[in-house]
Amino acid sequence: MKDHVHSMLNDGIDSARLAASAQSFSKISKNSIGYPTNQDWDYSELFPFLQYSLNNIGNPFQEPIYKLNTLEYEREVIDTFAYLTNAPQDDYWGYVTSGGTEGNMYGLFLARETYPTGMVYFSEATHYSVAKVLRLQNTPSIMLRSQQKGEMDYEDLRASLMINRHLPPIIFANIGTTMTGAIDNITTIKSILSELSIKDYYIHSDAALHGISLTVLDNPPAWDFAAGIDSLSISGHKMLGAPVPCGITIAKKSHVNRIARSVEYVGVQDTTIAGSRSSFAPLILWYALRKHGIKGLKDISQKSIELAQYAVEQLNKRKVLAWRNENSPLVVFPRPDNALIEKWSLAPDQQIAHIVCMPHMTKELIDQFASDFTTP
Repeated sequence: MKDHVHSMLNDGIDSARLAASAQSFSKISKNSIGYPTNQDWDYSELFPFLQYSLNNIGNPFQEPIYKLNTLEYEREVIDTFAYLTNAPQDDYWGYVTSGGTEGNMYGLFLARETYPTGMVYFSEATHYSVAKVLRLQNTPSIMLRSQQKGEMDYEDLRASLMINRHLPPIIFANIGTTMTGAIDNITTIKSILSELSIKDYYIHSDAALHGISLTVLDNPPAWDFAAGIDSLSISGHKMLGAPVPCGITIAKKSHVNRIARSVEYVGVQDTTIAGSRSSFAPLILWYALRKHGIKGLKDISQKSIELAQYAVEQLNKRKVLAWRNENSPLVVFPRPDNALIEKWSLAPDQQIAHIVCMPHMTKELIDQFASDFTTP
């Protein structure tokens, strides 16, 4: 380790190493189809902003003492997502996060502050980070069974709620599970709460990948504020594409007011998880939303789902038992050998694996993958 550190501090910039890494990433990215990252983007117009020490600290809807920030862009991003997700016009608040995990952490934080004695319910198909967040926040929880294709087992939810009906439920709903893209039914969940005469509850929607598409696709399932949720999280680097992980979280402002604390040092209230936050991420999201518009968002969403259906058909033709959930660009199939997983950067989980059809992908790429899958 000592020699390595000495080299780091004394040998200067290794330009050849940087060039080799960039070349390697260029090669790897072409076959990286197992993870949800759209690679069709160009943010070179934003490069001049990297010359400044920008910092979006605190509440984006207030102006801090530190003026080198992109809060005006962040506010426009949040307002746009609030509109797209049917947030109540006078009762929403949000900010640009580092990604889905921070967005989910924020929703669960607000839920616990709203109902300090609450019990969190989440399915076994939920992203692994949620269990980590619950440990960090020391929040009691119950993991529910999932149905075969990844959707929450509602009978298990009903039974668990009946046993713990003295504790306000905090429902963590998957709006697209990590491995199968299954969407938990908010209407069914609310119906169960109503049947059990449970009045005090909190619902958070984790729409990391699917949230962008569900805002613009025709006849989406009930999943957003119009369905009666309290907060949501959406990733920005997935469907929109970005050089850095980022996302947004939006919640009812009435919940956020419970955690607001004034910070004299920066001159604003801090209602976020992080103190200092990226100023570049809001620019990326603002730029992507402006570039695509509603029509562009529809186009990339429809292309992803059409590619996913094409992939299912091509794999099925080759006797591979591939399938996908409705409204999802994820294609699920039996776990292949490690060589295929390595070549195509597939995402495996026990006996299954998947690919995620992103807007930059083509039918020719799908054909090549399907051929590799079935070629000994």
